[in-house]
Amino acid sequence: MRRSGIKIGRIFGIPIYLHLSWILIFGLITYSLVDEFGARYPQWSGRQLWSLGVLTSLLFFGSVLFHELSHSVVARHYRIPVASITLFFFGGIASITRDPERPGQEFLMAAAGPASSYVLAGAFGLLTLVTPKDSMPNALGSWLAWTNLALATFNLLPGFPLDGGRVFRSIVWGITKNYSKSTRIASRMGQAIAYGMIAYGLWRAFGVHSTFDGLWFMFLGWFLLTAARQSYQQVEAQGALQGLRAADVMTSEMPTVGRELSLDEYSREVSRTGRRAHLVVSDGKLAGFMRVEILQAVPREDWPSTSVQAVMIPREKLPWTAPDEPVLSVLERMRSANVDQLAVIREDNIVGLVTRDSILRVVQARTELGHVTGS
Repeated sequence: MRRSGIKIGRIFGIPIYLHLSWILIFGLITYSLVDEFGARYPQWSGRQLWSLGVLTSLLFFGSVLFHELSHSVVARHYRIPVASITLFFFGGIASITRDPERPGQEFLMAAAGPASSYVLAGAFGLLTLVTPKDSMPNALGSWLAWTNLALATFNLLPGFPLDGGRVFRSIVWGITKNYSKSTRIASRMGQAIAYGMIAYGLWRAFGVHSTFDGLWFMFLGWFLLTAARQSYQQVEAQGALQGLRAADVMTSEMPTVGRELSLDEYSREVSRTGRRAHLVVSDGKLAGFMRVEILQAVPREDWPSTSVQAVMIPREKLPWTAPDEPVLSVLERMRSANVDQLAVIREDNIVGLVTRDSILRVVQARTELGHVTGS
């Protein structure tokens, strides 16, 4: 997955992002909290209600971040890279760049999130016990304790790719010794739970006692259903790439441009050919690498007076791979570096390019022909 959103910092070296949808849900939660606290504590002023609402919302998303960091810390313990953590509409997601190698690793990685939420539920519950009943800390602690408890319990549902679904997959994986089969079983379980949530949401929303939270259950069910399907498709794609090397998926047709070309001229070349990446050459030798993303980072008014050489990736900094590197490893490095292509270099000569598109074409072809390994 590509990283997206606004970068707000790093924790343990992991970039933290805010998706734009986070702003919407933060506002909705804060507003609902102000309404809830206002009905429960009519003696509080508007300033008190809004201050508590904002603080509680911030601590809620802090709890979600703590949940995702727990996954990430365990993943890094097993030397599994974590590209980023993104807070978004449904909470958060840790972008872990590859799957664990053994069932026990996945079990601990998956269980770490709910365990951390239960710890937070206990801590906020303790705050509730030691503060006066109608005080602001008591109200904050009570809401966050129950919310973290609900978050942990919901995530333990055995519906892949929820944490409980990953725990379930790790158990099936340990029994069957077959990663692909265990993923298929866990994914189907996830889809079944998703359909159940959608049906329950329909009943809640349009039944005799219709309630608004039915729509929320339907939305969550739809999200889980989509995620379960996509997760299994991702495993199928990994199976299709099993055993392939960079040389098997690279494209040998490498478009080139001269380093003296202006960015304005380069933009016209991109528009004419539709190619988004080019090798930059000088006197027949490789000088660097140029791609559309670099062009877009330069103000348009500077394009006529700026050369490709001034902004290109120099040869010595060019991301590359060897022809015999496994494609799954190449894809992992592309995801970690958030790049669309890697040069394939043999004995200091570029022999091709591996791109996301070239990998996707191979996945589609091998899947259609039934060449996915595992069952």
